[in-house]
Amino acid sequence: MYKHFFGLRANPFNVNPDPRYLSLTRHTREALTSLAYGILNRKGFILLTGEVGTGKTTLLNQVLDLLSGKRVASAFVFNSRLNVTQLFDLMMADFGIACESGLKSQVLLRLHRWLVERYRAGENTVLIVDEAQNLSLTVLEEIRLLTNLETPTTKLLQIVLSGQPELEEKLKQPQLRQLRQRITLHCKLYPLDLEETGSYIAQRLRIAGANGQPIFTPEAVERTYAYSLGIPRVINLLCEHTLISAFVDNQRTVSASKVEEVARELELDQIRPIAPSPPEGNVESLNPTKAPRNLADLVERLRRPD
Repeated sequence: MYKHFFGLRANPFNVNPDPRYLSLTRHTREALTSLAYGILNRKGFILLTGEVGTGKTTLLNQVLDLLSGKRVASAFVFNSRLNVTQLFDLMMADFGIACESGLKSQVLLRLHRWLVERYRAGENTVLIVDEAQNLSLTVLEEIRLLTNLETPTTKLLQIVLSGQPELEEKLKQPQLRQLRQRITLHCKLYPLDLEETGSYIAQRLRIAGANGQPIFTPEAVERTYAYSLGIPRVINLLCEHTLISAFVDNQRTVSASKVEEVARELELDQIRPIAPSPPEGNVESLNPTKAPRNLADLVERLRRPD
């Protein structure tokens, strides 16, 4: 509706987890590096946590895009409110493994043979479970047991558990101490700061076709950050509605007052922050003095021997 008015080719603030719009802040880059490194180097269990709307699913989709063509097969479980049988059914279907028997023992034998075949062929395999904070203790224990599918020297199946901070609390329970001890990498996503929010908005507008002319004033970006608390999903929601409102009012530049008006309509002025602040510093996992030139360079570096 407003795309032509603002000179855009696409909707810049779609809430779908499109990896094209991934904003590589220092913390996002660190998490992306750690995830790709853990999968490519067969580290077994990897944990990704972050507050609601910080971009975990988008990041996971970007990781899968990075690993496409790298001889990595993946299964992505989106619905975590599953029992053990349903989890195995979805995992096997996503891997494309046929198993005539529905018995768990037979399913595991078939999965193990398939993983061994891939390992001998120099191929890797990853299971990603999103919204893992909703998994029952029984299902989490079954996932832990999947890491027993290994050779004497390496893990045949890499597992990424992604979820909200509640997942960290759940893993502290005594019943899950064996799983917690097997987590080799813990990646975290955080809300954006003010500078990152401005870059995030500008990047999404650019990818959507903006010609470089500022659409949001600096003051509008500041108000967007204040009301969104730096949560990307909320930034998208607020910016989307603000552009629509500006279009209706025939305003080609979004002002701070327009952001405030829309934020009040969305009742964002009543929200208080609950997400933790990111740690200080800028850590680049492989070489803190030289960030990768691009994502393809990142993957190639991660594939090199330690």
